[in-house]
Amino acid sequence: MPSLLRNLRHTVRLLWKSPGLTITILLTLALGIGVNTAIFTVDYATLLAPLPYPHPEQLVVVWSKIKTYHNGISAGDYTDWNNQSRSFSTLSAFTGGSFNIATKDVPENIDGMQVTPGYYNMLGNPFFLGRDFLPEEGKEGKDHVVILTHKLWSHLGSDSSLVGKTMHVNTEPYTVVGILAPGVADRNDAQLIVPLVFKPEQLNHDFHWLLSIGRLKPGVTLKQAQADMDSVTSHIAEAYPKSNKGWGSFVEPLKNDFLPSERKQTLWILLGAVGFVLLIACVNVANLLLARGMSRQKELAVRSALGASRKMLFEQLLLESLLLAAVGGILGIGVGWAMLQALVAIMPQNTLPTEADLHLNLPVLFFTLAATTLAGVLFGSAPAWYASRIDPGEALKEGGRTGTSVGHHRLRQMLVIGEFALALSLLTGAGLAIHSFVKLLDVDLGIRPDHALTFYLPVPETRSKDPQRVVTYYRQILASIHSVPGVTSVSAETGTPLYGPGFGMPFTIVGKPAFNDPSMRPNTGYGMVTPDYFQTFGIALTRGRSFTDQDAASSVKVAVVNEDFAKKYLKDTDPLSTRISVEELIPGVTKLGAPQEWQIIGIYHNVHSRERAEGNPEMLIPFWQIPWPASAIGVRTTTDPAAMVHSIAEAVHRVDPDIALAEPRTMEEIHDRVLSNDRFTLILFVVFAVVALLLASIGVYGVISFSIAQRTHEIALRMALGASRRNVVGLIVREGMALAAIGLSVGAVGAYFVGWGMQKTLYGMGKIDLSVFLSVALLLLVSALLACMIPARRAASVQPMQALRAE
Repeated sequence: MPSLLRNLRHTVRLLWKSPGLTITILLTLALGIGVNTAIFTVDYATLLAPLPYPHPEQLVVVWSKIKTYHNGISAGDYTDWNNQSRSFSTLSAFTGGSFNIATKDVPENIDGMQVTPGYYNMLGNPFFLGRDFLPEEGKEGKDHVVILTHKLWSHLGSDSSLVGKTMHVNTEPYTVVGILAPGVADRNDAQLIVPLVFKPEQLNHDFHWLLSIGRLKPGVTLKQAQADMDSVTSHIAEAYPKSNKGWGSFVEPLKNDFLPSERKQTLWILLGAVGFVLLIACVNVANLLLARGMSRQKELAVRSALGASRKMLFEQLLLESLLLAAVGGILGIGVGWAMLQALVAIMPQNTLPTEADLHLNLPVLFFTLAATTLAGVLFGSAPAWYASRIDPGEALKEGGRTGTSVGHHRLRQMLVIGEFALALSLLTGAGLAIHSFVKLLDVDLGIRPDHALTFYLPVPETRSKDPQRVVTYYRQILASIHSVPGVTSVSAETGTPLYGPGFGMPFTIVGKPAFNDPSMRPNTGYGMVTPDYFQTFGIALTRGRSFTDQDAASSVKVAVVNEDFAKKYLKDTDPLSTRISVEELIPGVTKLGAPQEWQIIGIYHNVHSRERAEGNPEMLIPFWQIPWPASAIGVRTTTDPAAMVHSIAEAVHRVDPDIALAEPRTMEEIHDRVLSNDRFTLILFVVFAVVALLLASIGVYGVISFSIAQRTHEIALRMALGASRRNVVGLIVREGMALAAIGLSVGAVGAYFVGWGMQKTLYGMGKIDLSVFLSVALLLLVSALLACMIPARRAASVQPMQALRAE
């Protein structure tokens, strides 16, 4: 221990004597370790951390499964699962909701949930005030109770006596029974929760509209739960073959179950990218320490001559590296914290699961410690080994020049080659992300996003579902909005362009062989729109006609399909002479009706988005033939649509003063939101790639500069013998560019694997994009050239005789 403390004090004194070099090393390490800490925090919170609930290993999601696809469940399935399964201590169901609450000025729309009683007790969510729903509150007549998140409770005034009081939800009185504790629930979109009550007509097996989470009984494994559910779903399929034949179940852990696989892959790729940044930083530091070790050869030779063994010298030098790494790691935690705050600020909404709690915790700090130690060993071992193997006699010769060791020179060259190989891989990833994003911007959206506004009308479930009343209501709403100055077109629709038409439905083509197994039928996007829908969003009709006001309930049932539908399902037939059979969607009823036939009368241009860019069949039917109570509204204006939200809201309230406009957004905002995750990934890749480019350029500059410093005698002699400045610059530049070229050749392999790993997360890109690879390689070569030119021009300005006299 005394020896360690003595070495440590000696190390601190040595580092303090070279403040410039020490600060450069520490900043390099802080940057490399900091970005790794920040991204690992995101990955850990999202992919590795246990859920913030008691015994999270017992929590599972239970899906309905058809073929290889997971789906929501029907109310009938949930009831039978709950009654027949033996693996769960609790099995809960839930679905989304939208609620209007009374405020002082105008109604306010709040996203919410409907959950079966005991849902929060099952999860283990603590309550700030009050309690969870009681079993009897899951029955009609006793269900006018509500739970608020702490965030919504604060928004409403933080009244500590609110529990037990009445608030108006969808114009009806509800008693507040609980306020959730601050935390995970506040990060959810759903801020208001009411009991999920099944009406008799909802207890069917063919309308999949629920999600289900369960808690396994103690000692029950995932495999046992799956076997139990396989038996249950098999019995249900026998009892209800028409609706359940071909359907099974899938039980999986709750952890990150709602995060798309592409996003998980992106998170791992980003962690790999910052790992490259740390490696490049380590290579740079190793180069700096090699240079420093060469300048200390006489000092080390003296210590060796006085009896210090090679092991002692190696330990001393490695201790210096580890001390630098430790201080760099501490600074890296600060950099990581700052970067994490920046990530949270620019991260698109719903990028991560609500359970992801982004903060620096013990596992993250252990990761930082491991990264710091690994970095210290990586960048410290080789320089320490080389410096400890000096020849004391040679180093102590009078006038002997240091730093001419071939081994030292080759190691530094290898480190630069490695830097460029890593930088090429990382820059290729950034280039692919940029190229993919540019392609997304160039995609024909199929709509005119300018001067278009959308919002939802969250009509309460308690309103009449009578089709004629719904038609009258929406005709009044559309007429009132159309009367607003500046509005040129207005429509009602069950979905929103770029997000989809609202539903997904299986179908059959009339006249073709029927499917013996209903689960084998193809699926299509499915929605209802009013006649002005295509004009409002600027969607072109490529064949046939659109809907008119005469396409009403009493007329022939008609439909239009998109080009993808026609290409995929109707390529061998005339689409306009084809009829499609789809089970009826009944407004207000979570049950499919009898099959109905729809005559195709037109084909419209595909509407694309990031998630649906590879093609997605769609089928639209007239809103007036199946009017849907809670729908979206589209408005085309002559002026800025965002500036017209207030006047449009007034027009809605003239017809219905109890309804709030939910999520009013321009189509340009929606398009921006659709691209937000790609833009976020792009920004991160570009930032990391720029850091890698700078570090690689600095690495070349450092090697060339040190090489020139050690070859002053040689360069001066060449110039004294007649070499021109151009010859000297060319010699030095060729040396640096050769290292860069070799590094790029080695990095081509890494670039290929980066492209292979990113392929699923990019749009319209192959495993390797030659234009991206060549552009990135050219950028690195240019940066290497610039890094070589500065020391080369400085070397060419040497006065030969003055340099030779100094030698």
